[in-house]
Amino acid sequence: MNKTLTINNFSGNLCVKCIEARREAINQWFAQYEPVYTPIYSSVDIRDAGFKIAVVDTNLFPAGFNNLCEHGLADAVDLIRNAIHKRVPGAKSIVIAAEEHTRNTWYLENVRILQEIINKAGFEVRIATFFETEPTFCDQAAHALEFETATGASVKIHCFKRLLERIKNNKTKVDLIIMNNDLSGGIPEALREVKVPIFPSMHAGWHARYKSEHFRWTNDLIEEFAKIAGVDPWQFSCLYELVEDVDVNKEEDQQRLYQAGVKLFAAIQDKYTEHGIDDKPFIFIKSDSGTYGRGVTPIEDPQQILELNRKERNDLERGKGGATVHRFLLQEGVPTIHRIEESPSEVCIYQIDNNLIGGFYRYHTAKGSRENLNSPGGMGFQKMCPHLDKYGRDCGIAHNLNIFDIYRILGRIAGIAAGMEILDLEKKLK
Repeated sequence: MNKTLTINNFSGNLCVKCIEARREAINQWFAQYEPVYTPIYSSVDIRDAGFKIAVVDTNLFPAGFNNLCEHGLADAVDLIRNAIHKRVPGAKSIVIAAEEHTRNTWYLENVRILQEIINKAGFEVRIATFFETEPTFCDQAAHALEFETATGASVKIHCFKRLLERIKNNKTKVDLIIMNNDLSGGIPEALREVKVPIFPSMHAGWHARYKSEHFRWTNDLIEEFAKIAGVDPWQFSCLYELVEDVDVNKEEDQQRLYQAGVKLFAAIQDKYTEHGIDDKPFIFIKSDSGTYGRGVTPIEDPQQILELNRKERNDLERGKGGATVHRFLLQEGVPTIHRIEESPSEVCIYQIDNNLIGGFYRYHTAKGSRENLNSPGGMGFQKMCPHLDKYGRDCGIAHNLNIFDIYRILGRIAGIAAGMEILDLEKKLK
């Protein structure tokens, strides 16, 4: 059953009228970038404080297709067909390179649905992973291992190394690999060896990508957009500070994080004063690379940085797969005015080639409006239909279509920024 979305302390029509008045110029601006700078797919997390709406994260390997509504998934079929043919004309055989989350049944449901979308688009689709954490699985995977997803459906997972052998020996043909693995641990040798187009680029995994770089590209684009819309770009972006070469257990490095925090709090307060916002600034400290909301720590006062206990410091410095974090992003916190029933929620937009296929509201029953909602222990999802005006509340949660238009614009900007970021990474790393 769908829950109810409420919006607290909404400021009214944040820039809705100014955007509508400049719609033609905004569309022309997007037309400069979108034919070139868009990833094959992406998801974008957006926080709405009422006084500002900002992108807070962009994922190049989205893992929540299982949370999309049926109408968005139907739209995705034509969009993925066009996106694939644009990149590899005549492609027929696709491999989804998945994460090794074979025990995460919701992740398995995600890749099953992604496979179904691509299959409905007219392609042969196989799912493969590297099984590096469970190498004996490759010995069993002469054809494929079968797993049960969270919904009780079945999904087959191939061993990527065995698949590569078959490609090399001309026993199978693959035209395109779609990455659904963030490559936090680096690029597996098997992936380097395969001579097949890969999207998103294997050079855009978290082994090489930095959030600070993404926000640099994003904020530059928002500066351009804001000039057209006639608004302060801060209303659609987050201030941030980057601190590198950090050992969170060393006092001198804690001091560097503290000083960066002091600087960022002051900058946010200046903006609050400028816009007459009677609220208290806060920030998040997070790894400059990584995913799944790991180690994201809200900070209400810079002094907290110096007072983090051993467990909190360990959480901060531990990345995916146990990797130690040495680069930290201090990012302006954006409180959320959205509620699902009584729980704070935030917007997550899904895109294929920068075309909307819906999304969801992520909510958390055990967190507050100034905390990280992408964390276990009470996280839930409510579908967001891209055609709510057509299907009503029978599909997804009702939302203000004018404000949703701003979310859509921000999602597109983040997608273009991600495309620019990928091209820049490929130039540096190829």
